[in-house]
Amino acid sequence: MALLNFKRRDTATATTSSADVEAFLDGYSIEVMPRTAEKVEDFRDLLPAGTRVYIAHIEGTPIEDMVRTAKHIAGQGYNVMPHFPARIIQDRATLENWISMYQGEAGVDQALLLAGGVANPIGDFDSSMQLMETGAFDRAGFKRLHVAGHPEGNKDIDPSGGTKNVDDAIQWKQKFSERTDADMAIATQFAFEAAPIIAWANGLKDAGVTLPIHIGIAGPAKLQTLIKFAIACGVGPSLKVLQKRAMDVTKLLLPYEPTEVIAELAAHKAANPDFNITQVHFFPLGGIKTNANWAIENGGTSGRPVNSH
Repeated sequence: MALLNFKRRDTATATTSSADVEAFLDGYSIEVMPRTAEKVEDFRDLLPAGTRVYIAHIEGTPIEDMVRTAKHIAGQGYNVMPHFPARIIQDRATLENWISMYQGEAGVDQALLLAGGVANPIGDFDSSMQLMETGAFDRAGFKRLHVAGHPEGNKDIDPSGGTKNVDDAIQWKQKFSERTDADMAIATQFAFEAAPIIAWANGLKDAGVTLPIHIGIAGPAKLQTLIKFAIACGVGPSLKVLQKRAMDVTKLLLPYEPTEVIAELAAHKAANPDFNITQVHFFPLGGIKTNANWAIENGGTSGRPVNSH
């Protein structure tokens, strides 16, 4: 893995920028799926103590596999945050059963609520807002609820290509956070370009949204892999960053690393401490170990795993 590349900057700037990146990466979270998590025998070899580990629930994954993964990771001392995709949850009884299973077997008290990637709901729920309105998480004593954010919009939610529905949903979730005791944050889809991310985050702040943002970042991966996932996940204009790179034969076979976007966001955060992006959330599309090692190399002492010496 390559360390942050600041070859074009002077020594003082490089040192400051490295410190900014380390601060920006502090407390990062990472996302796994049961089938990828089972390849990691001990997460303590890879992740800092207390790291929040999201568990993505893909349609067709049995809840038993999800809970088993949560139990395994929580048992190693990590804060587990499973996905609750509204459109694959049959009804309120199913929702409450999932919550009970996670709590009883893995001690889970936090969740990422989202609509989910399926076009048609299999049951009663169509959106994360409907899950929140049930009050099931509050009754179960969940301490933290995260919701999805889309820096480049979402065509599933706004088929016309605008952002009205996405914007309205964020405003609803902001008001929900104000009228409840829920500790909330926005966890976003990944993007590859800093300037539009900054503009989007500032726009939310200007619109009165005070929820902290955990910005989605794609971890190191082969370029072809990233482009495939980016298209499948509906990544917007920043996809051109990858497409431009793919046109450069000298870079086509090199793995993509999020060095540039992280460095630019970190510099902006250092210059604007009240910037509403507060943490990084990694999508380890090139593998958990690859992503974790990149974070270790770029996060200094704060990025060291539990079992490091």
